[in-house]
Formats: sequence, C-alpha cells, structure tokens
Amino acid sequence: MGWIPKVEEKHFFCHKCKGELVFEVKMQRADTCSHCAVDLHCCKNCEYWDASAHNQCKEHIAEYIPEREAANRCTFFTFRSGVLEDNSARIASSKAKLDALFGKKG
Repeated sequence: MGWIPKVEEKHFFCHKCKGELVFEVKMQRADTCSHCAVDLHCCKNCEYWDASAHNQCKEHIAEYIPEREAANRCTFFTFRSGVLEDNSARIASSKAKLDALFGKKG
C-alpha cells in the first residue's frame, strides 16, 4: 500500500464570540455567526488580517477596507482556521512597561 498523506482538519471560529462554526455548504458573503449574529465574511475572520500589517492586511494588493468587522466583497478572503489570538493582555502589559520606563504623560 502507498503512503496516504494526513489531511489537516480545519476548525472555524467566530472572531467576536469565539463560537465554533460548522459549514455544511460553502460560506456566503452575507452569512452571520449562528452564536452572536455578526458578519462572517469580514477582515477579522480572514487568514490575511493582521492588525500590525499595512492596512491591517497581509495581502499587499487587497483593497483598503475601513470597517474590519463588517461583511465585505474582498476577493482575497479566506476564512481563518483556528481561534483568533487575543493579544489584548500582551499589548496592555507592553504598554504598562513602556509607561513605567518613560513615565506616563498626562
């Protein structure tokens, strides 16, 4: 018998509520989360979304989209597999360290 490659199973989660999503058919642009009703075809659910990237998108030729949580017509959209990492604690910690180092102004 020949070698059979392992197929990676993808799991999809809402960027807002982190609820797991199961698609029985291909997701449509107007689909919403079955848990919290937010738009699913949005930047924050896309594998190219990156808050630290130019225009918050790793796809350098994508059109600028001002509302990252609203449904859009981006042709590069690819639903992110896995839960979106929450960096808010790390960002707050880094900011507190900078404030301590340079003295908070205000």
